[in-house]
Amino acid sequence: MSTLGARVERVAPGEVDIALPIRPEISQQHGFVHAGAIASIADSACGYAALTLLDSDSGVLAVEFKINLMSPGAGETLLARGRVIKSGRTLSICQADVVALKDGSEQNVAVMIATIMNVRGKEGVAG
Repeated sequence: MSTLGARVERVAPGEVDIALPIRPEISQQHGFVHAGAIASIADSACGYAALTLLDSDSGVLAVEFKINLMSPGAGETLLARGRVIKSGRTLSICQADVVALKDGSEQNVAVMIATIMNVRGKEGVAG
């Protein structure tokens, strides 16, 4: 996330918001934020949201996700709002809504549904 310039904005049980300031380095040929950057912040928001509901010695790994890109990533900042839909013993189902912020207004950019695997014990996360 540091390579993209993203930062965690808010953390609550089962919820994480990640902000990404829009700049040319993360843009595609038309000047919009690249879909890979949008997917990255949505994936991280989902994963960290799932992590907030686990023990401190646990980790998470994405098993799969689907993203719908609804409008170009344009504005001042993208905000990915991740939340846990269902937290299970092995898998968590999460959703991230990505919006573009500009002049105090929001526009929907993308929505992601992700399946996140809960990894027990820090040794299971290293690798």
